[in-house]
Amino acid sequence: MSATANTKNNFDFPPGTVHLVDLEGTLNVKKADSGDIILHPQPSSNVNDPLRWSKRKRNLQFGLVWFWAFMLAVSINFMGPLFVTWIDEWNSDFQMMGVAVAFGFLFLGVGILFVQPTGLKLGKQFVYNVCTIIIIVGCIIGSFSTNIGYLLVFKVLAGISAAPVDTLVEITSTDLYFQHERSTAFSSLIFALYAGSFLGPVACGYIADNLPWEWCYYIQIIIYVPLLVIQIIWMEDTTFRRSDNEEEALEEGILTQLKSITSGEAVASEAKDGKDNAEIEVKTDDDSTHSSQVEYTWAHKRNWVHTEQNDIRSWMCIFLRPFYLITFPAVVWGGLIYGFQMFWLSLLVNTQGLIYEAAPYNFSVQNVGLTNVAVFVGNCVGMFYGGQFVDWFAVKMAKRNNGILEPEHRLQTMVVPTIINAAGILAYGLGSHYGAHWAISVVIGQGFMGFAMSSSGSICLVYAVESYSHLASESLVLMLFIRNMIGMCFTFGISPWITAQGLMGSTYVMFGLSLIINGSYLIFTVWGKSFRRWTRERYEKIRDPLYGEYFKKTK
Repeated sequence: MSATANTKNNFDFPPGTVHLVDLEGTLNVKKADSGDIILHPQPSSNVNDPLRWSKRKRNLQFGLVWFWAFMLAVSINFMGPLFVTWIDEWNSDFQMMGVAVAFGFLFLGVGILFVQPTGLKLGKQFVYNVCTIIIIVGCIIGSFSTNIGYLLVFKVLAGISAAPVDTLVEITSTDLYFQHERSTAFSSLIFALYAGSFLGPVACGYIADNLPWEWCYYIQIIIYVPLLVIQIIWMEDTTFRRSDNEEEALEEGILTQLKSITSGEAVASEAKDGKDNAEIEVKTDDDSTHSSQVEYTWAHKRNWVHTEQNDIRSWMCIFLRPFYLITFPAVVWGGLIYGFQMFWLSLLVNTQGLIYEAAPYNFSVQNVGLTNVAVFVGNCVGMFYGGQFVDWFAVKMAKRNNGILEPEHRLQTMVVPTIINAAGILAYGLGSHYGAHWAISVVIGQGFMGFAMSSSGSICLVYAVESYSHLASESLVLMLFIRNMIGMCFTFGISPWITAQGLMGSTYVMFGLSLIINGSYLIFTVWGKSFRRWTRERYEKIRDPLYGEYFKKTK
């Protein structure tokens, strides 16, 4: 008996455990170009299935969403270098600027709850287009700002319009890419979030040094208007309704084939067919429906609203379902880990002007913005680590585990960002407190923090999504809601905290929190699979599409 077959026959498969690699090349399922990685999910026979699109088309659609997410991240975080200018012009203070930033986080979190069910009911394309219009209106209002009230209105609109960046774009990536590509897709989207957050202030600093600060809004409008036109012409909706039992059908098909191979029946079957390793489809309940579909016309794809493949549940049911996952450890933990990354992001956004425009640095507004280049470089490195490297590592671990992938395999890579983030916080906080050379706090401090934020965010999100794949949308909404509430609370409190405790004292507290929170991955590395077994029954209950459907009559 082969090692793979023996393992498969006796393996405990709680939610999230999948057969990812065909080590012996004998399974008749659809595989990646490399030939041994099993595609999860399996592409259907429907010509409109995004997973059947060419790699070029999938990358183009993903690129449009990526740039859209990048620009919304710019809009929500670009104004850091302008705080000192606005404080003087509007007779305000840093605490009120912090309140404005917190408003952005608040409406990011609240907006997630509304845009996700809307996107699943009316199509993601609809949400992206409408949110582009909302941010254009917000930039117009912001350009007329004469007091802090205008900034608060802009942050409300920017938070709502940027809400899909936190959840819907990740769901778009799962529409377009397979499981073995998931870390790469998620990390690039998280990179878009952080790249926009940190390059936005760089551009803002340059603009404000050479033009009236209103041009920071004007230039965004100049970018968003043609972007909206491009979305209308080229963007396609990626929503596709898959069979609820597809994952189980695939695993059953693999198990059946392994048993057949073990008993020697596969040899006779191959001789009869006259071919080796034929690629066949694992049948699901809706294959017959799928095969009868015709490809959508170009005009149909330009529609803003798409309901052919939409979620069959009521809007209110989709709205409430994320909160059913509050007892799922992997999801809550993912939200906490990602939320604490907002600690470090908010720390930088709220303190850069305060630190670098004062003695001993005395940076200009432009140079304050330039300090974000270090974070951006860290984000770039973190994107490759948390993306391509983690995907490669997961496949490697699956091969060592007889082709079986456990979500916890990815968590082993958290050791690097845990150490790097803690070191970055010390370099940024203590370097600034003691007035050390700017390279200590900028290059080492901000660069290390940028690496950790970009990589750890994608690792924890992919872990939770893979643990409960049928509840990916709900998991992302809950995690991002938790993240934004944490970010909002921290932003409200950071100025009084630093004033009361000082930069050195608050740095040591954040250093300790970083080690404890990020280091908690060890708990899930050891007991994560047990947690998934413990939640199996609730998972099977909640994954039923009709669970929690109290708002419309069902047959």
